[in-house]
Amino acid sequence: MTPTLSTPALVLHTTQYKETSVIAKIFTRQLGVRSYILKGVRKGGSRTKQNLLQPLSYLDLVVYNNPKTQLNYLKEIAPHMGQAPQISNDMSDEAVHNALRFFMTELLYKALREEEPMPELFDYVVNSSQFRESGVNLSNQPILFLLTVSRHLGIAPLDNYCQREPLFDLLNGRYCYGGENTLNANMSQLLHYYLQSSNEGAPVPITTLTQRTELINCLLEYFQLHLAEFRNFKSHEILHTVFQ
Repeated sequence: MTPTLSTPALVLHTTQYKETSVIAKIFTRQLGVRSYILKGVRKGGSRTKQNLLQPLSYLDLVVYNNPKTQLNYLKEIAPHMGQAPQISNDMSDEAVHNALRFFMTELLYKALREEEPMPELFDYVVNSSQFRESGVNLSNQPILFLLTVSRHLGIAPLDNYCQREPLFDLLNGRYCYGGENTLNANMSQLLHYYLQSSNEGAPVPITTLTQRTELINCLLEYFQLHLAEFRNFKSHEILHTVFQ
């Protein structure tokens, strides 16, 4: 008999499977990213509601865990116990929160591979996705999220910024004197300030929408250069719209 395992989890992506089922790619705390079949979830009267499978839904799962196959079945699925929903009466807040969730979900879906568990990153994503009052403007969260995920993936930009090496090289992942893959002086310095905030807890820099938009685009290019399958990212375009 295939053993089972209980784990909290976050939904990353779902695909229809056969007539009534779905395959869900899920970021679990215990196992890392895994793919599971949910049988009959699209059938009328199914005990498992499809609204549990929204992007970044926080769930408690009991999964069949056969290490010899990449596609296991889910035995039980439920909303995470003790996780109060974040409710806002402000429609503009809801639009921002939804855009951020889609951004975070797409980044994780395209950046994480089905490999080892990453419990510290899992906990960070859970905390980040609740949008509690933290003193940090939500408009800064996409940049800080990109930098934190890059650190957990082992591709973090090296913050060796100095007067002699003031330009960030996207291809080599560090500051240098100059070259064809470098950001301009303003973007390089801005990235340095955000790296200080992400790595050392320094204050988040005061920026404009234009600056944040350009830096997000630069960091997505950085991910594309350093992760072989990271392609066709879309959700940042929605982010730029809702933050205007």
